[in-house]
Amino acid sequence: MNPSEFIMRLTTAAVASFKATGVPASITIAQAALESAWGESGLARNGNNLFGIKADSLWRGQTLTLNTKEFIKGQWVVVPALWRKYPSWQASIDDHAAFLKRNPRYKACFACTTTQAFAKALAQAGYATDPEYANKLIVLMDKHQLQALDGGGP
Repeated sequence: MNPSEFIMRLTTAAVASFKATGVPASITIAQAALESAWGESGLARNGNNLFGIKADSLWRGQTLTLNTKEFIKGQWVVVPALWRKYPSWQASIDDHAAFLKRNPRYKACFACTTTQAFAKALAQAGYATDPEYANKLIVLMDKHQLQALDGGGP
């Protein structure tokens, strides 16, 4: 799926999530694009998991085991991981927002006044191991003008 189709497919759910939770639609779509390779990753295709959210001991839903690349001790390594599996992309978007809202380490994100600051706070809180994570989100938001979707926020 091309970026325009992906963005159109997620826009309604991302904007609704923003209004309900305060997670900017631009962040939701940029993260989904980056984490799922525009919906083409095995995790997105087989588990409807757009955000690379792993299944921890508190997760009670379905799971899927797939390899992932992690940046550990200065280098990329491939390791198996247990991932959350969802019935739909909508469920993935809803859980992503709930995950950020209920996890204390992401509290600082919600005090941010710009999407760039939100992206940097996400990265600082450890959402991903990639040291360039915030920059990658910001580039995606800018390139695809995703901040325009945040006009109707909370």
